[in-house]
Amino acid sequence: MRVPGAELRKGARIDAAALAALAQAGITEIVAVQLEPGDVDEDAAAAEIAAAVSGDHAAVDAAFTGRANIRAAEAGVLVVDRAGIDALNRIDEAVTLATLPAFAAVEAGQMIGTVKIIPFAVSAPAMAAARAACGRVIEVAPYRLKRVAVISTLLPGLPEKVIAKTLRVTAARLAPMGVGIALERRVPHDEAALAVAIAEVRQAGAELIIVFGASAIADRRDVIPAAIEAAGGLVEHFGMPVDPGNLLLVARLGAVPVLGAPGCARSPKDNGFDWVLRRLVAGLPVTRDDITGMGVGGLLMEIPSRPQPRESVASTGLAGAVVLAAGRGTRMPHAHKLTADLGGAPLLRRAVQAALASHARPVIVVTGHEAERVRGALAGLNVRFVHNPAYAEGLSTSLRAGIGALPPEVDRAVVLLGDMPKVEFGLVDRLAGALNLAEGRLVAVPVSEGRRGNPVAWSRALFGDLMALSGDVGARHLIAANAEAVVEVPVEGEGAFLDIDTREELEALAIHEIATHADVDAAAALEGMKAEDA
Repeated sequence: MRVPGAELRKGARIDAAALAALAQAGITEIVAVQLEPGDVDEDAAAAEIAAAVSGDHAAVDAAFTGRANIRAAEAGVLVVDRAGIDALNRIDEAVTLATLPAFAAVEAGQMIGTVKIIPFAVSAPAMAAARAACGRVIEVAPYRLKRVAVISTLLPGLPEKVIAKTLRVTAARLAPMGVGIALERRVPHDEAALAVAIAEVRQAGAELIIVFGASAIADRRDVIPAAIEAAGGLVEHFGMPVDPGNLLLVARLGAVPVLGAPGCARSPKDNGFDWVLRRLVAGLPVTRDDITGMGVGGLLMEIPSRPQPRESVASTGLAGAVVLAAGRGTRMPHAHKLTADLGGAPLLRRAVQAALASHARPVIVVTGHEAERVRGALAGLNVRFVHNPAYAEGLSTSLRAGIGALPPEVDRAVVLLGDMPKVEFGLVDRLAGALNLAEGRLVAVPVSEGRRGNPVAWSRALFGDLMALSGDVGARHLIAANAEAVVEVPVEGEGAFLDIDTREELEALAIHEIATHADVDAAAALEGMKAEDA
């Protein structure tokens, strides 16, 4: 209730000043709660219980409206006493404690739990029972290991870029824990060579050793477990009921934990390897019982690039094309960019004709700004139009509209930009043909001298991720997130890199094309472009 001089929220205390403000506003009746003797006010009860249940490296916010939030004081792994929390929650319906899942990775300042008092107060008997039940049931184990060693085994044919990518992903995985890769070794996929490397990094002060095998671990007699034992270590458990992450091996060399990483650990996506890695870096033990107890909730999100995904998707080999033509072209304010003339035809028509000359069908054109002009510029072409009324909200909305319009039999899509007139139809077909779901090739990008361009081909396995995009962003971050699934298609020339944003760029391209086609009257063409502006 808001009145001049007072704002009374649910649970606010009614004092003389509040009553005077209400009377001044002409309010003569309110509903109030009067606490009984021994009742503990909701804020006082929440604050007391939150402080009592919070252990090491956990801090409690000031209570408000019967709620006291508990936050991590340091980055680490959340440790909770499930039995203690259940016991507290069963005392009285007035008292509740909720937390993040056990062993969740938390950052400093992140909320890890909250005590909420349901009514306006807790009765004296219920508060006494809560006090008796409270213990340090929620705390944070800070990350404490600092020296991590990574050993990669090598086999003929294993590309150097796989090792480089694995190191990048591992470094990024460790960074939020305040840890870097202190030691790195590469050895042949051989028991003796690996045993020497494991002993060497331990001697050099490694606190945790991660082994990435060139070949997945098949059983306890395979190269990696055999090498760990040859170095004097003990294999504690092989395999885990978490997918992805099944082929994880947990071992110990004295006090130093050793992990035989599953193949999915080369991916940045969360998997069973992360569950164990975080605990170890926080100095928490990971026993066989811990691992075998991870099955409930262990079915994680599928990694689409896995060569043998759990749910196989039949590949039709059919490609579709999506041409994005909804933008406003704000850098060419004196003309509608996509329908501006280029060599006697609208700029957009070039990109669409390249798609139509390929094997991709259907060709979907996403309209938005000046939709009727776009349709007119493509008159007579065999395309399907889908209008994006939300085009002003950003590129992602057009991607969603285009991908969503593809028929179900299409299992890959080449996404073209309407302002790229030099893309050739052959590139569209090459990109679509480079995808292979069975081999984990889900994204195809054109590349020249290390530079990536457009268009980009996408497997249906990633359509869901494309449909989940929001804001004025394209899909570049999805390419980075699925780096292991990207195939680079070498290209020559400028077609995959030339987009037209300004009138100057359009005129420069026109002049260049005129110079390479002597039968075109350059002066007439430029005069025509200027007349269109006028």
